[in-house]
Amino acid sequence: MKTNQIRAGTLGGTLCSVWASITLGDVLQTVVMAALGTLVSYTLSQLLQKRRKSQ
Repeated sequence: MKTNQIRAGTLGGTLCSVWASITLGDVLQTVVMAALGTLVSYTLSQLLQKRRKSQ
């Protein structure tokens, strides 16, 4: 066996095992947390910008 075949097999096995352990709930939780983080970051940026202008 060549080294590239061993690497490809190892990578394929790793990806398959990771893919099998990810559930739809995990994906949805990640999406919700990312959206919430974006919203908080945007809101805080706007508030700080308004505060900076008022001083």
